[in-house]
Amino acid sequence: MSLIDLTKNAILINVALFATAALGVWLSGMKLSQYVDEIADRTGIGKAFAGALLLGGATSLPEIATTVTASLSGAAVMAGTNLFGGVVMQIAVLAAVDAILLRGKPLTFFSPKAALLMQGVLLILMIAVAMAALVTGELFAVGGVGFWPVFLAAIYAVGLWVLFRYDGESRWKPAGEVEQPPESAKDLKDSHHAKFAGVSTARIGWRFALAALGVLLFGVFVARSGEAIATQSGIGQGFVGATLVALATSLPEVSTTFSAVRFGAYSMAAANILGTNSIEIALFLPSDIAYRDGPIFDALDPSVGLLGALGIVATCIYLWGILERRDRTIWGMGIDSAIVLTVYLGGMVLFYFL
Repeated sequence: MSLIDLTKNAILINVALFATAALGVWLSGMKLSQYVDEIADRTGIGKAFAGALLLGGATSLPEIATTVTASLSGAAVMAGTNLFGGVVMQIAVLAAVDAILLRGKPLTFFSPKAALLMQGVLLILMIAVAMAALVTGELFAVGGVGFWPVFLAAIYAVGLWVLFRYDGESRWKPAGEVEQPPESAKDLKDSHHAKFAGVSTARIGWRFALAALGVLLFGVFVARSGEAIATQSGIGQGFVGATLVALATSLPEVSTTFSAVRFGAYSMAAANILGTNSIEIALFLPSDIAYRDGPIFDALDPSVGLLGALGIVATCIYLWGILERRDRTIWGMGIDSAIVLTVYLGGMVLFYFL
């Protein structure tokens, strides 16, 4: 057997492993949104905060696994592009869910929550600071851990505390009619609550933890196989991290967002994506701790900043949609969702040629 044949076989094996692990991530994340919605209703915490912390945290576990694993093995470029690329990809997930499930009115029309606006502003702030770190490089490091990742984690912690306090007592209310979920979504939500009527809150918590653990474990295999595919195929860690790995680690967001929108938890669906994206940027801290060849921002190419810019643009488009609450659609989705998908596809083509 020739060397070329061996390389092809190795790539096929890693593609199969990647697909299997990605499927495991998907299946483990399918029930998370239902568990979080039930926990939020029973405990009284805000849906936006629950989506940002519980659902966003659980669906971010693959990103934690992949970025830390990649950083430990020295693949800093893959880790960084996965984090930046995951932000814009997951906002594109919202657009895709809008197109598939809500054919009548845009998703943002059903999400007039002030807490979502705060989450979006927090995300834009964190991406902007991360892009500043790319441009300036690391300012100083202590024990191999740079200033910028610590600063980003601090911004996220403070932002989460402010969101928790604000979600229960919003001082901004939408004007005009606030649409209710369609009847089909109400029926699904009622069916969902009836399904868990005889299940204790503690048991729901355990189920949530087990599903989150499955997401984490399969995420490690996604990172390893994705790194191998990048090396063996010659495509490069940057593009593979921004597309293939970011797509696989976004599968929990796809499944949980899809599930949340189906039973009418629109604000939770949006909060899940925005909350996950904020966690993505905060994950530069554990990535920097795991990467032992120097500060992680110094290892990234400035072209990664394009992914950050795409994330800011896509987030701004959705915040605009939430504020305007226009009920017009195009191609079966909200105008904001159509623009986001166009920005994402065009941006990925541009990033590939960079």
